[in-house]
Amino acid sequence: MATKNETPAEAGKDEEAEGQEGKDAAAPKRRFSLKLMIMVAGGVVGLCALGGGGYFFFGHHADAAVAATTVKPPIFIDMPDVLVNLSSSGGDRTQYLKVKIALELPDEAVSAQIQPIMPRLLDTFQTYLRELRPTDLDGSAGLYRLKEELTRRVNASIAPNRINAVLFKEIVVQ
Repeated sequence: MATKNETPAEAGKDEEAEGQEGKDAAAPKRRFSLKLMIMVAGGVVGLCALGGGGYFFFGHHADAAVAATTVKPPIFIDMPDVLVNLSSSGGDRTQYLKVKIALELPDEAVSAQIQPIMPRLLDTFQTYLRELRPTDLDGSAGLYRLKEELTRRVNASIAPNRINAVLFKEIVVQ
């Protein structure tokens, strides 16, 4: 637009110059954004290539190894029921603990090793359980600690073999 002191021809030149400057300013921005888009696209393609290569070298072989191994079902052995009186402090009435336990074994070979030493395992369980107080069995944390300790004692008795877990079939505190 022409001001008071400008002629219409001069005003047109100024507008034309401003338009040219705007085009020049937009051109580098466009080139910059085009370069940025190419770099981002290259990065995405590179990440996809790395991910595919990682899967091929690591994941592909792991899938084949998993498919090659057969999963053996665990073996369970029931132990005889254990009934013990719990340790009491003071003149409280005597409380009893009755436990039915199953041992989870990884394979049949461990079962053959456990059967001959079953009396020793029962003795170990009874000796340990008689020292427990009723408060030691409170809540799920107490039962978890009991399960872990019994598993540890069985594994110590049959080393170098191991059992997977001690499973409680029944627990009664009376």
